Amino acid sequence: MKRTNASTPEGFILLGFSDQPHLEMVLLLVVSIIYILTLMGNTAIILVSYFNPKLHTPMYFFLSNLSFLDLCFTTSIVPQMLWNLKGPDKTISYTGCVIQLFVALGLGSTECILLTVMAYDRFSAICRPLHYGVIMHPKLLQQLAALAWISGFVESTVQTILVFQLPLCSHHMMDDFMCEEPALIKIACVNTTFLENELSIAIVFYVVIPLGLILVSYFCIVRTVLKIKSAEGRRKAFGTCGSHLIVVVLFFGTIISVYIQPKSKYTGNYSKFLTLFYTVVTPSLNPLIYTLRNKEVKCALRRLVGRDSN
Repeated sequence: MKRTNASTPEGFILLGFSDQPHLEMVLLLVVSIIYILTLMGNTAIILVSYFNPKLHTPMYFFLSNLSFLDLCFTTSIVPQMLWNLKGPDKTISYTGCVIQLFVALGLGSTECILLTVMAYDRFSAICRPLHYGVIMHPKLLQQLAALAWISGFVESTVQTILVFQLPLCSHHMMDDFMCEEPALIKIACVNTTFLENELSIAIVFYVVIPLGLILVSYFCIVRTVLKIKSAEGRRKAFGTCGSHLIVVVLFFGTIISVYIQPKSKYTGNYSKFLTLFYTVVTPSLNPLIYTLRNKEVKCALRRLVGRDSN
């Protein structure tokens, strides 16, 4: 394949599911509906957490951050995806691709750290209940949230700069529906071993280590909960963690499937559907998971709706 003659290409072609036009029409409808539900669900979580004084707790502070993150994450990807699905134009500008990769990668990295922070919050609440108010004080909450956001976008800045320094092949066609790092690496016309090794290191720091810390937190939580003599107490303790654990499994499961796999599997519908799941479906499920498993949120939503109707 030829190298591009221009140092900055005009844009890229996102092939996506262009070889299956009937599937594109189905995805256009499904993704549009899911996107609307994502906007409504996450906005509702933010409003409920803000307006209900009973939800001014560390858990809902981090949940509001997660909902805001999901709103931004899907909005950085879905509008361009819908534009490409609805017609023959599958292009994205060079600047648009840079911005999409930077924002999506930054928010994805932030979510990895934020879910780890939320696990620490649950660990403190269950394993050290008497000291919970002292440990999770407002200043620490702000510092932990800032750590998640800043570290996520530091990682995104490094990865974006490195990947767009690669000489790209002249066709600029990516077998994906968004500007994602594995797809960009695949169309590079130079040896990408260094960048792949750097990406592997980043995955260790932003996926493997956070997931390990979450698992350790839940090991301690399970050990503590099993010591509770009351069955009702055990059920309540597990109930406060269930929603977070489901979100962790959904998010990290798909992230690992997409990024921790052989390079030969970067293409194909399997990888595209996995990417579609964690970029579109998972953000829409988060509000549903937290709402259905949490009586406090359901009651707060009813009060909020009742206030608006009055």
